[in-house]
Amino acid sequence: MACHYLEERFISIRRACHIFNISVTCYYHKSVASDENKLIADLLIDLTQKNKNWGFGLCFLSLYNFLGLPYNHKRVVYRIYCDLELNLRIKPKRRIKRDKPIPLAVPDSINQSWSMDFMPDALTVEIDFSLPAQRVIRGLNQLIEYRGKPDQVRCDNGPEYISNALKDWALEQDIAIRYIEPGHPQQNAYVERYNRTMRYDWLNQELFTTLAQVREQAEHWLYHYNNERPNMGNGGFTPMQKLFHAA
Repeated sequence: MACHYLEERFISIRRACHIFNISVTCYYHKSVASDENKLIADLLIDLTQKNKNWGFGLCFLSLYNFLGLPYNHKRVVYRIYCDLELNLRIKPKRRIKRDKPIPLAVPDSINQSWSMDFMPDALTVEIDFSLPAQRVIRGLNQLIEYRGKPDQVRCDNGPEYISNALKDWALEQDIAIRYIEPGHPQQNAYVERYNRTMRYDWLNQELFTTLAQVREQAEHWLYHYNNERPNMGNGGFTPMQKLFHAA
């Protein structure tokens, strides 16, 4: 109100403060918290606009771990997140009770075990209408040149994976192929969770007209996943941050 009087009636700051019974010090005071809250709000809006399926957890980890901002008090960030009404509304899914399968094998070193799977609509992403065994072998050879040879590859019992061509390639490379039990995708949970993230964060958000468009966006999304997206399984750090810490 004092600012309004200054602009409309061209009076002095002291007189405006006297009219509204506030001190001159109060008039000149600038709230640091308000500026910080506005910055946090702008960052949260930007993150949720670019990543429409991110909830509070990923947004907070992106601010704290990836961007390195000192907002380590979740209560403040969460309050602003709720005030902006950015909360995701997720319908809970019914859990199907299954027989207890063989426990998931957890690798304890790099290249000890790789996982691969197909998605009807992803380390590498190969895009096409169908991927025969020779395409799978070509993709694996390219990965080996970049990452080194794994001790084993875990996969399901799809026709491309049980083919003699892939078995002969694995025998020649001295790589074990570990097939999961039929009907137990949780034995290959790492790649299944990755597939869900890819579908939820990217594929379900876009409409594609050509394979070239999908391939181009796949490279961008893969970079985003490895370098910018916090991963809960890595303690809230991106895969590249986790790799750097391990090194």
